Amino acid sequence: MVRSPVARRGFALAALVAGLAALVVTVLVLVRDPVQSVVAVLLVACAVAAAWAALVRRGARRFAAATVAVVALAATAFLPDLHAYLWFAVVAVLVAVSAGASRAALGHAAAVTGNPAGPARHGVLILNPRSGGGKAARFGLAERARALGVEPVELRPGDDLRALAEQAVARGADVLGMAGGDGSQALVADVARQHGVAFVCVPAGTRNHLALDLGLDREDVPAALAAFGEAIERRIDLAELNGRVFVNNVSLGVYATVVQSPAYRGAKAATAAQRLPDLLGPDAPRPDLAFSLPDGTRCESADVVLVSNGPYRLEHLSGFGTRERLDSGVLGIVTVTADRAGRLSPRRGRRSWSAAEFVVDSGSPLVEAGVDGEALRLPPPLRFRVLPGALRVRMPREAPGASPAALLPAGPRALTAALVRALTRGV
Repeated sequence: MVRSPVARRGFALAALVAGLAALVVTVLVLVRDPVQSVVAVLLVACAVAAAWAALVRRGARRFAAATVAVVALAATAFLPDLHAYLWFAVVAVLVAVSAGASRAALGHAAAVTGNPAGPARHGVLILNPRSGGGKAARFGLAERARALGVEPVELRPGDDLRALAEQAVARGADVLGMAGGDGSQALVADVARQHGVAFVCVPAGTRNHLALDLGLDREDVPAALAAFGEAIERRIDLAELNGRVFVNNVSLGVYATVVQSPAYRGAKAATAAQRLPDLLGPDAPRPDLAFSLPDGTRCESADVVLVSNGPYRLEHLSGFGTRERLDSGVLGIVTVTADRAGRLSPRRGRRSWSAAEFVVDSGSPLVEAGVDGEALRLPPPLRFRVLPGALRVRMPREAPGASPAALLPAGPRALTAALVRALTRGV
Protein backbone atom coordinates (compact mmCIF):
# COMPACT_ATOMS: atom_id res chain seq x y z
CA MET A 1 0.00 0.00 0.00
CA VAL A 2 1.36 3.42 -1.01
CA ARG A 3 0.77 5.99 1.75
CA SER A 4 0.82 9.76 1.50
CA PRO A 5 3.67 11.76 3.10
CA VAL A 6 1.23 13.00 5.78
CA ALA A 7 0.24 9.43 6.69
CA ARG A 8 3.89 8.33 6.82
CA ARG A 9 4.69 11.24 9.13
CA GLY A 10 1.83 10.22 11.41
CA PHE A 11 2.98 6.62 11.59
CA ALA A 12 6.59 7.69 12.15
CA LEU A 13 5.49 9.89 15.06
CA ALA A 14 3.45 7.04 16.55
CA ALA A 15 6.39 4.64 16.22
CA LEU A 16 8.81 7.04 17.91
CA VAL A 17 6.39 7.92 20.73
CA ALA A 18 5.52 4.27 21.44
CA GLY A 19 9.19 3.24 21.40
CA LEU A 20 10.16 6.09 23.73
CA ALA A 21 7.25 5.28 26.04
CA ALA A 22 8.40 1.64 26.29
CA LEU A 23 11.87 2.81 27.27
CA VAL A 24 10.53 5.33 29.82
CA VAL A 25 8.20 2.78 31.44
CA THR A 26 11.07 0.32 31.79
CA VAL A 27 13.40 2.89 33.35
CA LEU A 28 10.72 4.22 35.76
CA VAL A 29 9.85 0.77 37.04
CA LEU A 30 13.51 -0.15 37.54
CA VAL A 31 14.21 3.10 39.38
CA ARG A 32 11.08 2.94 41.50
CA ASP A 33 11.66 -0.55 42.86
CA PRO A 34 14.71 -2.28 41.39
CA VAL A 35 14.59 -5.24 43.80
CA GLN A 36 10.97 -6.06 43.07
CA SER A 37 11.57 -5.64 39.33
CA VAL A 38 14.47 -8.09 39.47
CA VAL A 39 12.30 -10.57 41.40
CA ALA A 40 9.58 -10.27 38.75
CA VAL A 41 12.11 -10.90 35.97
CA LEU A 42 13.49 -13.93 37.79
CA LEU A 43 10.00 -15.37 38.35
CA VAL A 44 9.11 -14.98 34.68
CA ALA A 45 12.44 -16.51 33.64
CA CYS A 46 11.79 -19.43 35.99
CA ALA A 47 8.33 -19.89 34.49
CA VAL A 48 9.74 -19.93 30.95
CA ALA A 49 12.49 -22.41 31.85
CA ALA A 50 10.04 -24.70 33.63
CA ALA A 51 7.58 -24.51 30.72
CA TRP A 52 10.36 -25.60 28.36
CA ALA A 53 11.27 -28.46 30.70
CA ALA A 54 7.62 -29.54 30.66
CA LEU A 55 7.65 -29.62 26.86
CA VAL A 56 10.68 -31.91 26.60
CA ARG A 57 9.74 -34.37 29.36
CA ARG A 58 7.00 -36.92 29.93
CA GLY A 59 4.98 -38.28 32.82
CA ALA A 60 5.62 -37.08 36.36
CA ARG A 61 8.53 -34.88 35.34
CA ARG A 62 6.35 -33.04 32.81
CA PHE A 63 3.67 -32.52 35.46
CA ALA A 64 6.20 -31.28 38.03
CA ALA A 65 7.81 -28.83 35.56
CA ALA A 66 4.41 -27.54 34.45
CA THR A 67 3.45 -27.01 38.10
CA VAL A 68 6.62 -25.01 38.74
CA ALA A 69 5.88 -22.87 35.66
CA VAL A 70 2.34 -22.11 36.81
CA VAL A 71 3.41 -21.38 40.39
CA ALA A 72 6.26 -19.08 39.28
CA LEU A 73 3.98 -17.14 36.96
CA ALA A 74 1.22 -16.91 39.57
CA ALA A 75 3.71 -15.71 42.18
CA THR A 76 4.16 -12.46 40.30
CA ALA A 77 0.56 -11.58 41.22
CA PHE A 78 1.50 -11.58 44.90
CA LEU A 79 4.23 -9.01 44.56
CA PRO A 80 3.29 -5.91 46.59
CA ASP A 81 3.47 -3.58 43.61
CA LEU A 82 1.52 -4.60 40.53
CA HIS A 83 3.82 -2.52 38.35
CA ALA A 84 6.58 -5.05 39.02
CA TYR A 85 5.06 -7.49 36.56
CA LEU A 86 2.39 -5.56 34.68
CA TRP A 87 5.10 -3.50 32.99
CA PHE A 88 6.02 -6.57 30.96
CA ALA A 89 2.61 -6.44 29.27
CA VAL A 90 2.69 -2.67 28.90
CA VAL A 91 6.14 -2.67 27.33
CA ALA A 92 5.20 -5.57 25.04
CA VAL A 93 2.15 -3.68 23.77
CA LEU A 94 4.16 -0.49 23.24
CA VAL A 95 6.89 -2.36 21.36
CA ALA A 96 4.27 -4.05 19.15
CA VAL A 97 2.65 -0.68 18.40
CA SER A 98 6.04 0.85 17.59
CA ALA A 99 6.92 -2.06 15.27
CA GLY A 100 3.60 -1.86 13.42
CA ALA A 101 3.80 1.89 13.03
CA SER A 102 7.42 1.63 11.85
CA ARG A 103 6.41 -0.76 9.10
CA ALA A 104 3.55 1.52 8.10
CA ALA A 105 5.87 4.55 8.02
CA LEU A 106 8.82 2.96 6.25
CA GLY A 107 7.36 -0.13 4.59
CA HIS A 108 7.02 1.33 1.14
CA ALA A 109 9.22 1.77 -1.89
CA ALA A 110 9.22 4.63 -4.36
CA ALA A 111 9.13 2.22 -7.29
CA VAL A 112 9.66 -1.40 -8.15
CA THR A 113 13.20 -1.81 -9.44
CA GLY A 114 13.92 -3.73 -12.62
CA ASN A 115 13.39 -3.50 -16.36
CA PRO A 116 10.10 -2.45 -17.97
CA ALA A 117 8.27 -5.34 -19.64
CA GLY A 118 5.31 -5.24 -22.01
CA PRO A 119 2.12 -7.28 -21.57
CA ALA A 120 2.32 -11.06 -21.84
CA ARG A 121 1.54 -12.33 -25.33
CA HIS A 122 0.24 -15.63 -23.94
CA GLY A 123 -0.01 -15.59 -20.18
CA VAL A 124 -1.03 -18.73 -18.30
CA LEU A 125 -2.05 -18.81 -14.63
CA ILE A 126 -2.15 -22.15 -12.84
CA LEU A 127 -4.46 -22.12 -9.81
CA ASN A 128 -4.51 -24.47 -6.84
CA PRO A 129 -8.11 -24.17 -5.55
CA ARG A 130 -7.21 -25.82 -2.21
CA SER A 131 -4.37 -23.47 -1.27
CA GLY A 132 -4.90 -20.85 1.41
CA GLY A 133 -8.33 -22.15 2.35
CA GLY A 134 -9.68 -21.58 -1.15
CA LYS A 135 -8.28 -18.11 -1.90
CA ALA A 136 -8.38 -18.67 -5.67
CA ALA A 137 -12.16 -19.06 -5.65
CA ARG A 138 -12.73 -16.47 -2.92
CA PHE A 139 -10.97 -13.78 -4.96
CA GLY A 140 -12.32 -15.00 -8.30
CA LEU A 141 -8.81 -15.34 -9.73
CA ALA A 142 -9.83 -17.46 -12.73
CA GLU A 143 -12.45 -14.92 -13.84
CA ARG A 144 -10.10 -11.99 -13.25
CA ALA A 145 -7.38 -13.73 -15.25
CA ARG A 146 -9.70 -14.29 -18.23
CA ALA A 147 -10.72 -10.63 -18.14
CA LEU A 148 -7.03 -9.75 -18.52
CA GLY A 149 -6.58 -12.14 -21.45
CA VAL A 150 -4.69 -14.67 -19.30
CA GLU A 151 -5.49 -18.37 -19.62
CA PRO A 152 -6.43 -19.92 -16.24
CA VAL A 153 -5.61 -23.59 -15.62
CA GLU A 154 -7.01 -25.24 -12.49
CA LEU A 155 -5.04 -27.90 -10.66
CA ARG A 156 -7.46 -30.77 -9.95
CA PRO A 157 -6.98 -33.78 -7.65
CA GLY A 158 -4.65 -36.26 -9.32
CA ASP A 159 -3.11 -33.68 -11.66
CA ASP A 160 0.66 -33.36 -11.99
CA LEU A 161 1.50 -29.70 -11.41
CA ARG A 162 4.81 -29.87 -13.23
CA ALA A 163 3.11 -31.50 -16.21
CA LEU A 164 0.50 -28.72 -16.33
CA ALA A 165 3.25 -26.11 -16.32
CA GLU A 166 5.20 -27.94 -19.04
CA GLN A 167 2.05 -28.21 -21.16
CA ALA A 168 1.41 -24.48 -20.76
CA VAL A 169 4.89 -23.69 -22.09
CA ALA A 170 4.40 -26.16 -24.93
CA ARG A 171 1.21 -24.26 -25.91
CA GLY A 172 3.26 -21.08 -26.24
CA ALA A 173 3.07 -19.46 -22.82
CA ASP A 174 5.63 -16.67 -22.51
CA VAL A 175 4.60 -15.76 -18.95
CA LEU A 176 3.79 -18.50 -16.45
CA GLY A 177 2.03 -17.71 -13.17
CA MET A 178 1.15 -19.74 -10.08
CA ALA A 179 -1.62 -18.99 -7.61
CA GLY A 180 -0.89 -21.20 -4.63
CA GLY A 181 1.49 -21.91 -1.78
CA ASP A 182 5.26 -21.67 -1.78
CA GLY A 183 5.80 -25.34 -2.64
CA SER A 184 3.72 -24.90 -5.79
CA GLN A 185 5.46 -21.60 -6.56
CA ALA A 186 8.83 -23.38 -6.47
CA LEU A 187 7.77 -26.12 -8.86
CA VAL A 188 6.25 -23.78 -11.46
CA ALA A 189 9.16 -21.35 -11.08
CA ASP A 190 11.53 -24.21 -11.89
CA VAL A 191 9.63 -24.96 -15.11
CA ALA A 192 9.76 -21.26 -16.01
CA ARG A 193 13.51 -21.21 -15.30
CA GLN A 194 14.19 -24.26 -17.44
CA HIS A 195 12.32 -22.82 -20.42
CA GLY A 196 13.46 -19.22 -20.01
CA VAL A 197 9.95 -17.79 -19.62
CA ALA A 198 8.94 -15.14 -17.10
CA PHE A 199 7.21 -16.03 -13.84
CA VAL A 200 4.38 -14.37 -11.90
CA CYS A 201 3.83 -15.10 -8.20
CA VAL A 202 0.21 -14.81 -7.03
CA PRO A 203 0.03 -15.12 -3.21
CA ALA A 204 -2.91 -17.50 -2.90
CA GLY A 205 -1.30 -19.80 -0.32
CA THR A 206 -1.35 -19.72 3.48
CA ARG A 207 1.86 -17.88 4.40
CA ASN A 208 3.20 -16.70 1.02
CA HIS A 209 6.77 -16.07 2.19
CA LEU A 210 8.08 -15.74 -1.37
CA ALA A 211 5.50 -13.05 -2.13
CA LEU A 212 6.43 -11.20 1.07
CA ASP A 213 10.13 -11.13 0.21
CA LEU A 214 9.43 -10.18 -3.40
CA GLY A 215 7.55 -7.15 -2.11
CA LEU A 216 4.02 -8.11 -3.11
CA ASP A 217 0.98 -7.05 -1.09
CA ARG A 218 -0.16 -10.40 0.33
CA GLU A 219 -3.49 -8.94 1.44
CA ASP A 220 -4.43 -7.84 -2.07
CA VAL A 221 -4.15 -11.16 -3.89
CA PRO A 222 -5.79 -10.09 -7.20
CA ALA A 223 -3.35 -7.15 -7.51
CA ALA A 224 -0.57 -9.61 -8.37
CA LEU A 225 -2.34 -10.41 -11.67
CA ALA A 226 -1.30 -6.99 -12.95
CA ALA A 227 2.14 -8.49 -13.56
CA PHE A 228 0.72 -10.12 -16.69
CA GLY A 229 0.23 -6.62 -18.15
CA GLU A 230 2.69 -3.74 -18.28
CA ALA A 231 5.14 -4.80 -15.57
CA ILE A 232 8.64 -4.62 -14.14
CA GLU A 233 10.87 -7.63 -14.63
CA ARG A 234 13.90 -8.59 -12.56
CA ARG A 235 15.98 -11.66 -11.91
CA ILE A 236 16.10 -13.49 -8.59
CA ASP A 237 17.99 -16.49 -7.27
CA LEU A 238 16.59 -19.95 -6.81
CA ALA A 239 18.11 -22.66 -4.63
CA GLU A 240 18.41 -26.36 -5.22
CA LEU A 241 18.50 -29.45 -3.00
CA ASN A 242 19.60 -32.61 -4.80
CA GLY A 243 18.15 -31.23 -8.02
CA ARG A 244 14.87 -30.05 -6.44
CA VAL A 245 14.32 -26.29 -6.57
CA PHE A 246 13.07 -24.38 -3.54
CA VAL A 247 12.25 -20.69 -3.21
CA ASN A 248 12.32 -20.17 0.57
CA ASN A 249 14.06 -22.71 2.80
CA VAL A 250 14.74 -26.28 3.78
CA SER A 251 14.59 -27.33 7.43
CA LEU A 252 16.38 -30.40 8.81
CA GLY A 253 16.38 -31.84 12.31
CA VAL A 254 13.72 -31.39 14.98
CA TYR A 255 11.22 -29.29 13.05
CA ALA A 256 11.54 -31.45 9.95
CA THR A 257 10.78 -34.54 12.05
CA VAL A 258 7.72 -32.97 13.66
CA VAL A 259 6.16 -31.96 10.33
CA GLN A 260 6.44 -35.54 9.06
CA SER A 261 3.58 -36.53 11.38
CA PRO A 262 0.24 -36.92 9.55
CA ALA A 263 -1.46 -35.14 12.46
CA TYR A 264 0.75 -32.04 12.24
CA ARG A 265 -1.34 -30.09 9.72
CA GLY A 266 -4.50 -30.37 11.78
CA ALA A 267 -2.98 -30.04 15.27
CA LYS A 268 0.42 -28.35 15.15
CA ALA A 269 0.79 -27.51 18.85
CA ALA A 270 -0.47 -30.87 20.11
CA THR A 271 1.74 -32.78 17.68
CA ALA A 272 4.82 -30.76 18.65
CA ALA A 273 4.12 -31.29 22.36
CA GLN A 274 3.81 -35.02 21.78
CA ARG A 275 7.04 -35.33 19.79
CA LEU A 276 9.39 -32.89 21.58
CA PRO A 277 10.27 -35.22 24.51
CA ASP A 278 11.55 -37.79 21.99
CA LEU A 279 13.50 -35.14 20.09
CA LEU A 280 14.84 -32.73 22.73
CA GLY A 281 14.37 -34.55 26.03
CA PRO A 282 17.30 -35.45 28.34
CA ASP A 283 17.70 -38.89 26.75
CA ALA A 284 16.90 -37.90 23.18
CA PRO A 285 19.56 -38.76 20.59
CA ARG A 286 21.04 -36.04 18.41
CA PRO A 287 19.87 -35.85 14.79
CA ASP A 288 22.34 -37.60 12.51
CA LEU A 289 23.35 -34.57 10.45
CA ALA A 290 27.00 -33.97 9.60
CA PHE A 291 28.32 -30.84 7.90
CA SER A 292 31.31 -28.51 7.76
CA LEU A 293 31.51 -25.02 9.24
CA PRO A 294 33.04 -22.14 7.25
CA ASP A 295 36.43 -22.69 8.94
CA GLY A 296 36.44 -26.35 7.91
CA THR A 297 35.50 -27.73 11.34
CA ARG A 298 33.35 -30.82 11.06
CA CYS A 299 30.04 -30.90 13.01
CA GLU A 300 28.40 -34.25 13.53
CA SER A 301 24.97 -32.96 14.56
CA ALA A 302 22.64 -30.03 15.19
CA ASP A 303 19.06 -29.99 16.41
CA VAL A 304 17.98 -27.64 13.63
CA VAL A 305 19.63 -26.90 10.29
CA LEU A 306 17.94 -24.23 8.16
CA VAL A 307 19.17 -23.58 4.62
CA SER A 308 17.50 -20.68 2.84
CA ASN A 309 17.47 -19.17 -0.63
CA GLY A 310 19.25 -16.01 0.53
CA PRO A 311 19.99 -15.13 4.18
CA TYR A 312 17.17 -14.25 6.56
CA ARG A 313 17.42 -11.32 8.94
CA LEU A 314 17.56 -12.93 12.39
CA GLU A 315 19.58 -10.46 14.46
CA HIS A 316 17.12 -7.55 14.63
CA LEU A 317 13.37 -7.25 15.24
CA SER A 318 12.80 -4.88 12.30
CA GLY A 319 12.12 -7.09 9.30
CA PHE A 320 12.84 -10.21 11.38
CA GLY A 321 12.44 -13.47 9.49
CA THR A 322 12.47 -11.92 6.02
CA ARG A 323 15.20 -11.65 3.38
CA GLU A 324 16.65 -8.29 2.45
CA ARG A 325 17.15 -9.42 -1.13
CA LEU A 326 16.56 -12.44 -3.36
CA ASP A 327 19.53 -11.83 -5.66
CA SER A 328 22.43 -12.11 -3.21
CA GLY A 329 23.84 -15.20 -4.94
CA VAL A 330 24.31 -17.13 -1.67
CA LEU A 331 22.49 -19.55 0.60
CA GLY A 332 21.69 -18.55 4.17
CA ILE A 333 22.66 -21.27 6.66
CA VAL A 334 21.60 -21.37 10.31
CA THR A 335 22.23 -24.20 12.78
CA VAL A 336 20.84 -24.45 16.32
CA THR A 337 21.98 -26.90 18.97
CA ALA A 338 20.34 -27.19 22.40
CA ASP A 339 21.80 -29.06 25.35
CA ARG A 340 19.58 -31.79 26.64
CA ALA A 341 18.37 -29.61 29.51
CA GLY A 342 16.74 -27.51 26.80
CA ARG A 343 19.13 -24.56 26.90
CA LEU A 344 21.20 -23.21 24.04
CA SER A 345 24.82 -24.21 24.35
CA PRO A 346 26.87 -20.98 24.77
CA ARG A 347 29.59 -22.17 22.42
CA ARG A 348 27.64 -23.88 19.68
CA GLY A 349 24.04 -22.89 20.33
CA ARG A 350 23.44 -20.95 17.13
CA ARG A 351 25.62 -20.33 14.12
CA SER A 352 24.81 -18.53 10.88
CA TRP A 353 26.77 -17.94 7.70
CA SER A 354 26.40 -17.71 3.93
CA ALA A 355 27.75 -19.93 1.17
CA ALA A 356 27.10 -20.75 -2.46
CA GLU A 357 27.01 -24.49 -1.67
CA PHE A 358 26.41 -26.61 1.42
CA VAL A 359 26.43 -30.38 2.01
CA VAL A 360 24.76 -32.30 4.83
CA ASP A 361 25.60 -35.99 5.26
CA SER A 362 23.99 -38.65 7.41
CA GLY A 363 24.30 -42.32 8.26
CA SER A 364 20.53 -42.70 7.92
CA PRO A 365 19.19 -44.07 4.63
CA LEU A 366 16.69 -41.20 4.44
CA VAL A 367 16.84 -37.71 5.99
CA GLU A 368 13.63 -35.97 7.00
CA ALA A 369 13.32 -32.49 5.50
CA GLY A 370 10.78 -29.71 5.31
CA VAL A 371 11.17 -28.20 1.82
CA ASP A 372 9.20 -24.96 1.46
CA GLY A 373 6.83 -26.40 4.07
CA GLU A 374 6.46 -29.80 2.40
CA ALA A 375 7.48 -32.88 4.41
CA LEU A 376 9.93 -35.09 2.49
CA ARG A 377 12.41 -37.91 3.15
CA LEU A 378 15.54 -37.70 0.99
CA PRO A 379 18.62 -39.91 0.62
CA PRO A 380 21.90 -38.36 1.79
CA PRO A 381 24.11 -36.62 1.09
CA LEU A 382 21.95 -33.51 0.80
CA ARG A 383 23.63 -31.12 -1.61
CA PHE A 384 22.43 -27.52 -1.55
CA ARG A 385 23.44 -24.90 -4.08
CA VAL A 386 22.25 -21.48 -5.13
CA LEU A 387 21.23 -20.73 -8.71
CA PRO A 388 22.12 -17.02 -9.08
CA GLY A 389 19.72 -14.93 -11.15
CA ALA A 390 18.04 -18.08 -12.43
CA LEU A 391 14.45 -16.80 -12.57
CA ARG A 392 12.85 -13.90 -14.44
CA VAL A 393 10.12 -12.53 -12.17
CA ARG A 394 7.48 -10.03 -13.28
CA MET A 395 6.15 -7.56 -10.70
CA PRO A 396 3.15 -5.20 -10.86
CA ARG A 397 4.30 -1.62 -11.26
CA GLU A 398 2.33 -0.58 -8.15
CA ALA A 399 3.66 -3.33 -5.87
CA PRO A 400 5.61 -2.31 -2.73
CA GLY A 401 8.60 -3.95 -4.42
CA ALA A 402 10.72 -4.95 -1.41
CA SER A 403 10.61 -7.13 1.67
CA PRO A 404 10.33 -5.80 5.26
CA ALA A 405 14.04 -6.54 5.79
CA ALA A 406 14.90 -4.33 2.79
CA LEU A 407 12.58 -1.51 3.81
CA LEU A 408 13.24 -1.45 7.57
CA PRO A 409 16.77 -0.60 8.76
CA ALA A 410 18.48 -3.17 10.99
CA GLY A 411 19.08 -2.14 14.59
CA PRO A 412 17.39 0.43 16.85
CA ARG A 413 19.77 3.29 15.99
CA ALA A 414 19.31 3.02 12.22
CA LEU A 415 15.56 2.46 12.60
CA THR A 416 15.20 5.53 14.82
CA ALA A 417 17.17 7.65 12.34
CA ALA A 418 14.94 6.48 9.48
CA LEU A 419 11.79 7.27 11.48
CA VAL A 420 13.09 10.76 12.28
CA ARG A 421 13.75 11.34 8.56
CA ALA A 422 10.24 10.12 7.73
CA LEU A 423 8.80 12.45 10.38
CA THR A 424 10.70 15.52 9.26
CA ARG A 425 10.64 14.95 5.51
CA GLY A 426 7.75 12.57 4.94
CA VAL A 427 10.05 10.21 3.00
